[in-house]
Amino acid sequence: MPIKQNFTIAPMGSYPPEDVTFLLKDLSGVMQEQGTEDREEAIQSGVHYSEMLPIEYKPTSEYMAVYQKALQEYAEKVAVAIGVVAQEILLKKGKNLILVSLARAGTPIGILIKRYLLLAHNLDVPHYSVSIIRGKGIDEQAIHYIKQNHPDRHIQFIDGWTGKGAISRELTKACQKMNDQYGYDLDDSLAVLADPGYCSEIYGTREDYLIPSACLNSTVSGLVSRTVHNKAYISEQDFHGAKYYRHLEEEDVSNEFIATIVKEFPAVERNIQTHLEQIRSQHTAPNWSGLACVKKIQIDFSIDDMNHIKPGVGETTRVLLRRVPWKILVKNRNDKRLKHIILLAEDRGVPIEEYQEMSYTCCGLIKSMKEKL
Repeated sequence: MPIKQNFTIAPMGSYPPEDVTFLLKDLSGVMQEQGTEDREEAIQSGVHYSEMLPIEYKPTSEYMAVYQKALQEYAEKVAVAIGVVAQEILLKKGKNLILVSLARAGTPIGILIKRYLLLAHNLDVPHYSVSIIRGKGIDEQAIHYIKQNHPDRHIQFIDGWTGKGAISRELTKACQKMNDQYGYDLDDSLAVLADPGYCSEIYGTREDYLIPSACLNSTVSGLVSRTVHNKAYISEQDFHGAKYYRHLEEEDVSNEFIATIVKEFPAVERNIQTHLEQIRSQHTAPNWSGLACVKKIQIDFSIDDMNHIKPGVGETTRVLLRRVPWKILVKNRNDKRLKHIILLAEDRGVPIEEYQEMSYTCCGLIKSMKEKL
């Protein structure tokens, strides 16, 4: 077992403290963002993506209109999926559980699951948001804090959606490592709202649709940046880091998003039960079919690095917001779920290509910067 430590929890984010506790070191005013092109070149030359922060995309009024319309269209669907996931978690873990969302896409989903459990079952469970980084693993200090303060509770990890399953695999590896090293009993199951990659046991749907919170970055995730692990700022005793973007407070819709979905819960309770029964009757174990699809795309488009392929609506959105896209693949250009993708791509001058041989609604391909290095 690890040595007990006295952790310092710094308040962070625009969510009420009763919704979530961020186990992150505040790097506001310490770390500077880098331009997208510079950051992409650094990543492709070997610098780990978690050692830098992108400049945060400030949504245009036109883009915010797309977000608001998506929220209006999909609020009920999201509420049903939240209820399904919450019920599945409760069945698997019992009432003595603790929600641990993966920052930052998992944070609003974790809050909504917490709110649903309180509303539907009068069950108030702790909820933390922690960092996990591809290639570096989960924030072990954060897990030590949780185990130290809630030794008897069963952890359920939560994220927004799956792409090709990289974070699922990272979580499995990290849990096994900590279980072996510290004698923990961490369950590596990842509960997600949408599992188009077919790599999670607990999911609200496997449809690749637009979860409205995927449209935005920090402005729908408590004004918290993506997480950072850079030894210039993070010691071995620290939590992973992040910035709190106070300058975006006027654009912040984090709590509005939560309130909009929560308002749907009472009206969709019957739909939740119907959808839950349907998922249980048709449930299949993860078959990682999304990964097979990505491997085919890699061959068809002669892409050297699989990490340059980001499948699904959520991941494609993020490619357009914080990477340097090469092109966007869409299964059907007229799919209404792709309105914000089309808008972002046109705004950035990124070509869109129809590619019907994939299970995802769309896929973002990152530009190789080799010719510039």
